[in-house]
Amino acid sequence: MNSPIFTNLQSKFVFCSQSITYAPYTTGAMHAVLSGCYGNRTGVNSYWNVYKFKNNQFFTLGDYLSENNYYTYADAHSELIIPKLRFNEFNIHNEQEIDLVEWHSKLLEKMNVIYNNGKNFFLYLHYSKIHSGISNEVLKIFNNFSKEYFENKELNVKRYTKLFKDTEIYLNSIMNKIKDLGLLENSIILILSDHGIGVGEKIGERAYGAFCYDYTLKTFAYLYNADITPRTISSQVRHIDFMPTILEMLDIPINTSFEKLDGKSLMPIINGQNIPEEFAFSETGNPLNEKAPPKTPNTKSIRNSKWKLIHNEHDNTKELYDLENDPSEENNLIGKNFEIEKELSKELLKYTNEQN
Repeated sequence: MNSPIFTNLQSKFVFCSQSITYAPYTTGAMHAVLSGCYGNRTGVNSYWNVYKFKNNQFFTLGDYLSENNYYTYADAHSELIIPKLRFNEFNIHNEQEIDLVEWHSKLLEKMNVIYNNGKNFFLYLHYSKIHSGISNEVLKIFNNFSKEYFENKELNVKRYTKLFKDTEIYLNSIMNKIKDLGLLENSIILILSDHGIGVGEKIGERAYGAFCYDYTLKTFAYLYNADITPRTISSQVRHIDFMPTILEMLDIPINTSFEKLDGKSLMPIINGQNIPEEFAFSETGNPLNEKAPPKTPNTKSIRNSKWKLIHNEHDNTKELYDLENDPSEENNLIGKNFEIEKELSKELLKYTNEQN
């Protein structure tokens, strides 16, 4: 999506053009972002397992900041979106009715008062209007195999474009509010898409949550800190890397009494170092012909910038894609590049073994 508003952020932000989510749906994705760990370890590896987050084993960004005397506030359309513990306030908004520009602007004003009274804050704002729009116009009307939906891709693109333009208005307004309040220079700001969305590319997934293709896994992120130089990071990074990156920016040490992080700080690459790219693991539960997704993941992938391996456990099939030459993932090369397949299978096995 060509967006002047998002593009303009690149003059002040670190822009990650290949930020890979753990899960192509919000709950799994955001628990991974805030814990710096994959859901196969934290317990949140499906829509059904949100309440199974292992709080006593995994320390979240909210936990770290609360422990360091930050005032923590989260606003979302559901209490299931992120780990709730340790937030001073956790507000649920009605995504069908609320004006998020107005509401989130008021929350920024509230945080500004707290900051001016001598206390740092952590504010989590969840923009849910794309979700509500797709829910109302797609998810509640079509299923993953609706012929009418998949044969009208032009209409699907038009629908998404309208929702995206509303997102641009929101982001522009919120960024202007942050500047107007004088908060920009003393803040760390992370703007990311928790997962992508389909517009009918592949039958069997009308929007997200069923497959592990790049239109839902490969997203973007913008990271701001007045102390770092704006740059574009074109190599692959992972959503799980942002939590340890923010902790390093704040000079907050990792608490070693909790489980080890899967994510790694991006500060070396932000500072211009050439570091090896990490593999990105993702998984989801394909509902197939059922009305609800399975309780455990049955579709898993491992990727780097060049290659991706997908294992569809529900029918024990595999897919291998050359992402550089086939970004739409249309030509399955499984069985045609044994060395790459062997390397990626070995990496994927690390995560499937942990889960089992």
